[in-house]
Amino acid sequence: MYFDTHAHYDSKAFDADRESLLACLPEHQVELVVNPGCELDSSRKAVRYAHSFPHIYAAVGFHPSDIEKLDGKAMEELALLAQDERVKAIGEVGLDYYWKDYAPRSVQQAGLYRQMELAERMNLPVIFHDREAHADAMEAVRRFPGVRGVFHCYSGAVEQARELVERGWMISFTGALTFPNAKKAVEVAAAVPRDRVMIETDSPYMIPYPRTPEDKTFRRNSSLRVWQVAAKLAEIWQVPLEEAARITTENGKRFFHIE
Repeated sequence: MYFDTHAHYDSKAFDADRESLLACLPEHQVELVVNPGCELDSSRKAVRYAHSFPHIYAAVGFHPSDIEKLDGKAMEELALLAQDERVKAIGEVGLDYYWKDYAPRSVQQAGLYRQMELAERMNLPVIFHDREAHADAMEAVRRFPGVRGVFHCYSGAVEQARELVERGWMISFTGALTFPNAKKAVEVAAAVPRDRVMIETDSPYMIPYPRTPEDKTFRRNSSLRVWQVAAKLAEIWQVPLEEAARITTENGKRFFHIE
């Protein structure tokens, strides 16, 4: 059984078949999914999906792409959503310096810190997005030593991963781990202790390799492909696929406090 620890089912890519796809996941050995929000609307939807399907859980938060919407009123609603029993983390939060049309770095940092404070206050982990912001992302981690979290779709170096692990954080890999040019990610996966690794699809993004004609037509990933991330880990760790699935599922349950 697999645990897809990060998938965005509020995406329009799932409008045609969202309900049926989510319902069928356990039949395809996907035992659990965490659906993070990126602003208020997607966070509300994540909570709704989590109440509709017993194998779906939610995270609520503001992604760097939407951080300018995080005013006082939005922060109050986010805190209320975070109290729901189906919410297991604050996220997706973080920093993204790749896209030049995102909010200025200072605005991203201020919004991130407000959400880290919320996570600390509510004793919830965070799901952290870091794209080309490694130094400032690590500064945020160090600024909140009482907060634990996961760097999703990990793209940093081995040294950064080791510091995160030492601070009690987790590392999560997407289908990017299977990409032909994923040398750095493979090195990190081999170096990080296995009990600190989780897997995800980041659906509908990050379609694993090899890609099928259907992938090229629809350009949509889903939790049905999370096994391919586990398979790449199994190859790196030199263990059976079932063992990689078991380890990452247990890690995810422990991290998100899911019985």
